[in-house]
Amino acid sequence: MTTNPIFLFRETSKVIRQLHVGEASRGAITRYLVHLVTDGIGAPIYVPVIVARGQEDGPVLGLTAAVHGNELNGIPVVQRIFQEINLDKLRGTLVGVPIVNVPSLHRNQREFVDGIDLNDIMPGKADGNVSEVYAWRVVNWVVREFHYLVDLHTASEGRINSYYIRADMANPVTRRMALLQNAQIIVNNHPSDGTLRSAAAALGIHAITLELGNPATFQRGIIRSGLIGVHNLLSHLGMNDDPIIEPQAPPVLCQRSYWIYTDTGGILHIKPDLNEYIYEGQPIATLRNLFGDLVREYFAPESGIVVGRSVYPINQTGGRILHLGILQQSESSSEASSSRR
Repeated sequence: MTTNPIFLFRETSKVIRQLHVGEASRGAITRYLVHLVTDGIGAPIYVPVIVARGQEDGPVLGLTAAVHGNELNGIPVVQRIFQEINLDKLRGTLVGVPIVNVPSLHRNQREFVDGIDLNDIMPGKADGNVSEVYAWRVVNWVVREFHYLVDLHTASEGRINSYYIRADMANPVTRRMALLQNAQIIVNNHPSDGTLRSAAAALGIHAITLELGNPATFQRGIIRSGLIGVHNLLSHLGMNDDPIIEPQAPPVLCQRSYWIYTDTGGILHIKPDLNEYIYEGQPIATLRNLFGDLVREYFAPESGIVVGRSVYPINQTGGRILHLGILQQSESSSEASSSRR
């Protein structure tokens, strides 16, 4: 006789309607299923939440992953941090949401079931449409409990990303959070864009976005880097006494970034790789028609570094070429280490 895995899942988790971290047991890891919404036949849709609460009070650090259903690298980061945490030494509370967008994970798609990107409409609406209600409940029934947030993402389908951070570098708290991740690139980005990070910031939660490589796959090296960054942040916040792991090289700090797009369609070939420095006027891509004739050549509009790029060669007008980070000029090379003091 085979046991129903859904039954076992519910048996080892507590079903709740809203997260209250103060109700979790001290010195223990508690698994919850937050009954966020119901589907078209009235069946519950649960969002898994893991809470590790220390014996002592302290900060509440939240980790969220898979806001987009095809962004997988963040899931094992959340899972493994709870396997590695030392409850006897934990001060404060660590909360993990390994899958925010459960319906889209089932469908292996980026957008929510109504075709909307959840990370464009945060914090949603309590009385809105399908995606708006889901977003609102994620923010107000779960995320509102956090003091700090690391939101884990990857590139979109057809693109690849470096290991990079988006953070408000003018804010000293989020600046330190970003530097502790040992990322390859940090992009200064004010939280005012409809993302989960921006919704958290509006609630007074210190939040950064961690971009963990590529979609629809598990990348062991990237996952390991994400884990190191979370451990560093736990130590910095005084939630444990583990040593902070220094980066092999300081991150490249960018004052801003943007995507470069095509202005016609064709077969796209991109020349520079991820994390490659490019200079103004450098050839970065070509477009050819179906006969192989050169249609267009693209050049870098200014100098910078390649944060992300397209990998899908069939490109319509307005398709993405590469994500260009513009370097911050007056940055001290010692800042990454000084932020850890």
